[in-house]
Amino acid sequence: MTNSSVFCPVYRDLEPFTYFFYLVFLVGIIGSCFAAWAFMQKNTNHRCVSIYLINLLTADFLLTLALPVKIAVDLGVAPWKLRIFHCQVTACLIYINMYLSIIFLAFVSIDRCLQLTYSYKIYRIQESRFAKMLSTVVWLMVLLIMVPNMVIPIKDVKEEPSVGCMEFKKELGRNWHLLTNFICVAIFFNFSAIILISNCLVIQQLYRNKDNENYPNVKRALINILLVTTGYIVCFVPYHIVRIPYTLSQTEVITDCPTRISLFKVKEATLLLAVSNLCFDPILYYHLSKAFRLKVTETFVSHRETNVQEKSTCENNA
Repeated sequence: MTNSSVFCPVYRDLEPFTYFFYLVFLVGIIGSCFAAWAFMQKNTNHRCVSIYLINLLTADFLLTLALPVKIAVDLGVAPWKLRIFHCQVTACLIYINMYLSIIFLAFVSIDRCLQLTYSYKIYRIQESRFAKMLSTVVWLMVLLIMVPNMVIPIKDVKEEPSVGCMEFKKELGRNWHLLTNFICVAIFFNFSAIILISNCLVIQQLYRNKDNENYPNVKRALINILLVTTGYIVCFVPYHIVRIPYTLSQTEVITDCPTRISLFKVKEATLLLAVSNLCFDPILYYHLSKAFRLKVTETFVSHRETNVQEKSTCENNA
């Protein structure tokens, strides 16, 4: 099979994207490290929603491991073996993060919906033990889909700057990659429906209480849910609109060179939106986890009180 990238230079001019990926990585790693510190406090009581958020945080750390390698490869400064490693491993970590994020956000949305609309009853999905078991099943399912892309043997390719990841794959690897993409798109549509339906039910329930004396709290909750829903749509919907056509261009079903180049550039732009969820997740933890919110409040309030006391002591001594 000939190297199609020699005749159609798809994988080039990626430097502008790398600056944005670097910014996402920098903001994301700071937020994720702080979130990890808050969740690991001994006096933090992990409710069901916190378990889902901790799993979401774990998936975010996989993404922070993958982004530096992707940035180096896209800048063209990575050695050949690191490029191969990126195609086999770190590129898969990006997609593992994406679909784990989508699934756990769906579980969080279900939990919030049940808390508000059926507060008098506890369902299995709201039990901590069941949440841990369900999280384990989700991890195993996503890894079972993605890991074969890492371990299926690749072929030797002559070292060239224009080679893309798909050209390392043998026929079995290409077929599994295609199957994986269709499975992942199905995951996206099913769990997106769960998220949107759950959030719509919550909005409907909150809107009914708009005349309640607790209207400021209701209004704040409505704004939070609308922001989360908007953030989800902005991050994940554009990428999945372009994913199937781009996959067809990878497998050379679409062979027109300008079309392939355009699809690749759009894919990179929408992938940037998808990984930007790394920056928004700490905000999500703050609004959805009471334990996390209390720990953050305690930290900053105690720090502020210490500064005030020190300032007061200095003024008295003066």
